[in-house]
Amino acid sequence: MKIQKSTDKEDFERKGFFGADSQLNYLVMKPAHILLVEDNEGDILLTLDAFEESKMKTEISVARNGQEALDMLFKKGAYKDAKKPDLILLDINIPIFNGHEVLKKIKADPELKMIPVVMLTTSSNPKDVTLAFENHTNSYVNKPLQMEDFLTAILKIEDFWLKLSTLAE
Repeated sequence: MKIQKSTDKEDFERKGFFGADSQLNYLVMKPAHILLVEDNEGDILLTLDAFEESKMKTEISVARNGQEALDMLFKKGAYKDAKKPDLILLDINIPIFNGHEVLKKIKADPELKMIPVVMLTTSSNPKDVTLAFENHTNSYVNKPLQMEDFLTAILKIEDFWLKLSTLAE
């Protein structure tokens, strides 16, 4: 069977490639889009480095505060053409709207609520963990303090959410 490479989702559907593992077929061809919501420049650079080390193609947008994240997600102002992410990595301690407020707005929206949100934060406060899950986070990961451990954590997040898991479209 001869398979032509295509990055066009509609072309894949026409040729019957979408089935039980449709997402795998399509994600192999298109880069996963990740929204990183983080205000710490060092953590932004570490996260970008970790995804660069990965074999998976990714496109990463960075929002440095809660308002910018919401503007990207709801396509407001300068972000009217923003791409819908496949995965959101969300810090709790960010300016303007904190991570809990952003999460609540994401999960209340019918268009956005299916996007997996991983709380990636330094907070190990049980109240933060409980509130995040009450607001329907998909995962809660404490940022490791050591650089090597941080890189490993990012790669594990990628492996689980973008390789192993099947995501809604």
